[in-house]
Amino acid sequence: MMPEEFQNISACSDPLTENNQNSFLHSTLEKFFTAKTRTLKIDKTDAVAVIELQRYLTEQQNVGQQPPDSYSYDMIVTDGVWQAKCILDRSLNHLIHKNIISSGIDIHITQCSFVYNERRLGQGCVCIEKIEHGSKESNVLRKIKDLDSLPMISKDGFGNIVALQSDSPLQVGRKHYLSLWNNEDPEGRLWVPDVPPSDVVLDVSKMTLLCDLESSLGCMFRPLPLIVRVIHKSRLRYYGKPGLKMNYPYQAYFEVADQSGTMSLVLWNELCPEWYQRLNVGTVLYLQNYTLKQSYQNRSRPHIDNHRMKSFHSVEICLNPRNPTAVLTVVPAKSVPPQWGLPEVSYQFTVRSELESLASNSACDVIGLVTFVSRVERIKSKGNTGPEKYWTYRWVHAVDGTSNIPFILEIFASSQPEIFNGIYPMTYLVCTQMRKCQEPDSLPYLTSSCETQIFTTGYHKGQPYVSDPRVKSFIQWTKTLKDSVMLKKTAVGGHYCFPHAPLIFTQSVADGSAQVPLVAANDLKSEMEGLHYREHKRLAIQGQVMAVQYVTLPEETLSDQQMVQSVVAVSDPPSDQRTVEVTQMLINRETAPSSVQSSPSRRKRKRAKKRVMKRRYITRARVQEKREAGHGLTEEELSEEESDSETEEVGPLEKRTDQSRASGQLGPPDIPQSKGATEERSVADCDRTSWESSSWPKQRQEVLEYLHPGGVYSESLSQRFRFDDKTLLLQQSNLHAARWTPEQTTDTLSSVTCKGYYKITILGINQQMAIDAAFVPVMSSGDPRSLGLTQDPHDNTLLSCLSAGFICPLADPLSQSEVALPEPEEILATAEELKDTHLVCILDLCHLGGEKVEVIITKVYRMTDIALV
Repeated sequence: MMPEEFQNISACSDPLTENNQNSFLHSTLEKFFTAKTRTLKIDKTDAVAVIELQRYLTEQQNVGQQPPDSYSYDMIVTDGVWQAKCILDRSLNHLIHKNIISSGIDIHITQCSFVYNERRLGQGCVCIEKIEHGSKESNVLRKIKDLDSLPMISKDGFGNIVALQSDSPLQVGRKHYLSLWNNEDPEGRLWVPDVPPSDVVLDVSKMTLLCDLESSLGCMFRPLPLIVRVIHKSRLRYYGKPGLKMNYPYQAYFEVADQSGTMSLVLWNELCPEWYQRLNVGTVLYLQNYTLKQSYQNRSRPHIDNHRMKSFHSVEICLNPRNPTAVLTVVPAKSVPPQWGLPEVSYQFTVRSELESLASNSACDVIGLVTFVSRVERIKSKGNTGPEKYWTYRWVHAVDGTSNIPFILEIFASSQPEIFNGIYPMTYLVCTQMRKCQEPDSLPYLTSSCETQIFTTGYHKGQPYVSDPRVKSFIQWTKTLKDSVMLKKTAVGGHYCFPHAPLIFTQSVADGSAQVPLVAANDLKSEMEGLHYREHKRLAIQGQVMAVQYVTLPEETLSDQQMVQSVVAVSDPPSDQRTVEVTQMLINRETAPSSVQSSPSRRKRKRAKKRVMKRRYITRARVQEKREAGHGLTEEELSEEESDSETEEVGPLEKRTDQSRASGQLGPPDIPQSKGATEERSVADCDRTSWESSSWPKQRQEVLEYLHPGGVYSESLSQRFRFDDKTLLLQQSNLHAARWTPEQTTDTLSSVTCKGYYKITILGINQQMAIDAAFVPVMSSGDPRSLGLTQDPHDNTLLSCLSAGFICPLADPLSQSEVALPEPEEILATAEELKDTHLVCILDLCHLGGEKVEVIITKVYRMTDIALV
C-alpha cells in the first residue's frame, strides 16, 4: 500500500534518466535500496544547495519523554537535477539556531540514514545526520534557471523512489509547519488568504443581539444567529507543546460589535488557518452554530472606549471546528443594509505633539512617515510554560509633522509577516492599538499590543481609517514634503536599543534585581554561546577598562560615503521627487511603490569588482570631514519645495554606489577582526590610536579566559536608505528567509553613518575574565541612536564619552557650518583616568548568524552613579 502523499514517478522520470547518473541525491537514495542498510556514510560527496528550512513541533515518542529540542526541522535540498525533502537530525538543530545552516547555501552531506515510521505501514524518510558547510553563495543554485521545474524525490518504506507531493511535515504526527523564527506568523499553503467575499442570501428573520447572550450562557438550546462587525483583531496565539494531541493548536481573539454593544469572539484550532486571514477589522459576519462560554479574564483587551458602546466581558463567543461545527459567512460591504445598525469602526489617532500628555499605558493609533527601520531582532519570551519560543520585533521612527521628534515605535510581529517585513523608510505606516511606555529620564515610546495591526504602503486601500480626519490631515502635510530632503534623514538597520540606559544604575538590596541584569563576568561566555540567531540581550557587568583601540572602517566604505555626500550635494532636483497625489498613494494603491532594481549587468559588474578590504587608521583630515546624515525638517527647507508637480519616486539622489567585498569572502564582510587587527599598524599609529593600562600586560597573563567577539560587523551599522537598494536593504534588515528565492543575494552595502569605533577591553572585577566590546559613539544628531539621549555637555574625555554615549557636541547634518569634533587620539589621550576605576558596563549582545556575536558597550557607570534601593 502506497501512502497517499507519495506518487510514483517512474513514468515522469524517463526524460531525466540520462541525468540520474549525474544526480548525487538520486544515486544516494539508490544506495539505500541496493545496500540494504539503514545508515549510509558518504566518502565522496557533491555539494547540494539548501532551498528551504521548515520547522514544526517535535512529535513526542514516549509518554513522559521530553525531547531535547521542542522543534524539528525538515530541509529541502537540491543537486541541480532533483530536489529532496529530508529530516534534519536533532543533533544538528543548533546549526539552524545559529543560522549556520540557512537557505541559499551549499552543504556536503557526509552521513544520512533512513528512518521508518514504526506506527505507519510503508512510510519513512531520509534523515541527514552529518554535514560539512560549503559556500555561503551557492554555486548549485547559481546554475538553476527554474527551481520549480526540478522534480522532488524521496523514498518510502518499500524501496521505491517516489515524488513527495505533500506540504506537511515528514513526521506524520504533525500536520503543519510553523514560521521558522516565531510562532505568531501563518506559514504554509493551508492558510487561506484574504479573498473578496461572494454575494450571499441570508435569513435574518430570526436573529439575536449580543446583549441577549449573557442570559443564554448555560442554556441547552442553540443560540440564534448573529450579525456582527469585527472592530478589533488580535495576533495568532500558538499553544502547541509536545504531547498535545491536537493538529492545529491555534487561537485568535476578535472583538465584534452590533447595535447593542461589543463582545469577544474566539476562533479555535482548524478554523484559524481557514478564516484568520479572511476576518479583518471592518468585516461583517453572519454567525451560526457558535457556542458561548464564560470569558477568560486573564488576558489583554483592546481599549475600545472611543466606540462609546457597552462591553460584555462575562461571556465570549466560541467558533469551533466541531461539536458543533461553526458556520461563518462574510457579508460583502455592499450587502450590509443600514437597518442592521452595525457600528462603524472608529479610531483614536494621536499626533506626536500630544504623546507626552497621554497617560502611561494608554492605547492609541498613529500614522506617520517612516524615517528609520531597525533590523529585526528576537527576544526570548518570558513566563512561557510551553516550548521555548521567541518574540520578533523591530524599532521604527515615524514623523507626522506635528513635532520635531518622531514617534519611536517598538513593533512586535502581529501575524502580518508581509507587512512587518516590508516596512522601509519613506512609506506611510499606520499602527493601531499601540500602548504608551514612559521610562525615567527617557522619551516616551509606543509598543505594540496583542491587538495591534500594522499597515504600510500597498495595504491601506479599503481600511476603515482612511476617512479619519487626522489621517486626512497627515496626508495634507505629506504633500509639502520632498524626497531629496527626507531621504537625508533616513536610515535602515544597525544596532539600536531603546530606551537608553538610565542616568543612575539601581539595584535592589533585598533581591539583587536591577533594571539591567547584573551578571558575573565569568557567565558572559555561556550567555553568548546560548544566544540564538538575532537574539538580543542586554546585560551589565562590573569591571575595569584595561585597553582601548580605535578602529576605522575600511577605506572603500569611507570612499562610498563621500560619494553619497557628493551626490547629495549636487543632485537635489529643483522639484519634489515624490509629490504624487498622496491620497491616491495611501488609499487607492493596490501594490507597494515600485523601486528601481539593479540591472543584471550592473550587479555582475559589482560582483566582478571585488576589492581587497584594507584597515586604515584615523588621520586628522579625515576626522574633520563633514558627517552626512539627517534628522528633522526646517521651515526654510519646506518653504523652498514645490508640492504641485507629479514626478516619479526614484530620483538621482538614490544613485547606487559600488560594493566593496573581500575577495573570496563568504557572506557579509566583517568590518573588524577580533584577532590580528593591530598587527597592520605602525608604531606611530599605535601610539596615536590606542591606550593600554600599565598593569594590563601582567594581568592579561593571569586571566582564565579572554573573549574576542568580532567587534562591529556590517549588520551593526545603519545605512542610508536608497530606493535603488530597497530589496537588498530589506533582506539585510529582516531575518534570514526560510526559503531561497532568486532575488536573495549575499551582496552588502556600505555604512554611511559611522566611520570608526573603539574596541574596549574590560577586565571582570575578579580579574578572571576579560572581554572586548565595541563602543560606537553617536557623532551626529542624524544618527537614529541620538534620539532620546540626554545630551548634557561633557568634556569629551573617554570616560565621559562612555558615560554619555556620544561625542559632544553632536554634529548637525543640516547645518552649513563645520563642527570641530575631537580626534580619536585626543579622546584616547584622556584614557589614563580609567586606570583602576571600578565601573558597571552595560553590554548589548546580539547573535548575527554563523559565528558572529555582536557585543556593544552602550554605557558605563562610575560608582558615584550607582544607587542601592
